[in-house]
Amino acid sequence: MKIISFDALRTLHLPQVRYIKPESMYEHLDEIKEADWLLFPQYWQLNALVHGLKKRIFPSIATYMIGHDKVEMTRTFRTIVPMQHPYTVIAANTPYEAEKIWEEMPSPFVAKVPRSSMGKGVFLIETIGQWREYIDQTNVLYVQEYLPIDRDMRVIWVGNKIVSGYWRLQSDNGFHNNISQGGQVEMGLIPKEAQDLVTYLAESLDINHAGFDIAMVGSVPYVIEINRIFGNQGLPNIQHDVNTELLSYLNEQHLLSVANLIDQPSGF
Repeated sequence: MKIISFDALRTLHLPQVRYIKPESMYEHLDEIKEADWLLFPQYWQLNALVHGLKKRIFPSIATYMIGHDKVEMTRTFRTIVPMQHPYTVIAANTPYEAEKIWEEMPSPFVAKVPRSSMGKGVFLIETIGQWREYIDQTNVLYVQEYLPIDRDMRVIWVGNKIVSGYWRLQSDNGFHNNISQGGQVEMGLIPKEAQDLVTYLAESLDINHAGFDIAMVGSVPYVIEINRIFGNQGLPNIQHDVNTELLSYLNEQHLLSVANLIDQPSGF
């Protein structure tokens, strides 16, 4: 296979992968046209590569579209698993909407900046002062019910299967579970209910590379969000496991394509 990557760090240990800087794409169009796979393009490249050149990309176009921001995720989750996603309100940041949310949302609640990651842009709102600080930082109001949990899970899906997972314990600040925000990793079994939810979401939505953040409230799993690009600091062998499954999946899909068992690029 001829494989081109647009993300040097994420594909550093993959064999026989040609790296091209995203901003140099137009200088290497002939190579790109000849490639069997294009890995980890940036969001701004998608239309040109998928719709313009009809190329197969990884992750899938669905992974990019749904994982682009929290608003897109919530609209999708509310459609297919409405009872397994925290109650969420999305509104324009206007004085009327801000006041309405403050009056109607049970306290405490969680407020997020829609396009943020690694636990940044996530706030626990308990006072009107905290609410006012949040609304000064975002154009879109995105608030969720506060789930009574002190840990959640990161479940990693690559290709067409779960390849790893771990629990994330709350950080010392008493709210964030993200490793980058002080959360702690704990090894433990991922409940079947959580695995089943991740499998259902990934297969239903054609997601093939994501870290799913899942919370258990009693025996009920809730999907909090997905991360198209996820960290590998949770467990020492995560990147190796991800790379192994990634290559296996690319090869499998390529062989199917060569055998004319699939008719269109996986990017669609």
